[in-house]
Amino acid sequence: MMTSFLFYLLSFTWGLPVTLAGGLCAIAALICGAKCEKAGRCLLFRRGKSWGGFSLGVFLFVCEDADGSVLLHEEGHSVQNCIYGPLMPFIVSIPSAVRYWRRRLGKKKPRRPYGSAWFEAQATRFGERLRRGREENRRA
Repeated sequence: MMTSFLFYLLSFTWGLPVTLAGGLCAIAALICGAKCEKAGRCLLFRRGKSWGGFSLGVFLFVCEDADGSVLLHEEGHSVQNCIYGPLMPFIVSIPSAVRYWRRRLGKKKPRRPYGSAWFEAQATRFGERLRRGREENRRA
C-alpha cells in the first residue's frame, strides 16, 4: 500500500477537490454536533442511525451504528481518491451515491450484491489491505 506521507500528499494535491468538499462537510458535521475521531489515516464523523457512510478524501462520514467493515470500506474510498484524483467524483463518488440511493429507495430487491460494482469491490479490497497492514505493523 502507500505510505502515510504519500497518502496525505496525494489527498491534498491530486485529490484536493474531493478532500476540500470533505473539509466543508466536516465543518458542517462539527457545527451539527458530530464527534470527530481518528480512523486510520482519516478523520471520522459519526451521525444518525442505519444509513451506512460516505468518504470525501481524508474525511469519513458514517452512521453511529456503522461496523468495522463500513469504516474499512469508506477508508478504501479515501485511497481511491488518491488514485483517481479529480476524476473521483465522476468514476466513483457519483456512481456510488446513485447506486446507494437506487437500492435504498427502490421497491424491488437488488439483483446483485452491493460490492458487485468494481469501484465498491475495489474500495473494500483497499480497506482490507489497510487493515492487514496495520495488524502486521502491530505485530512487528
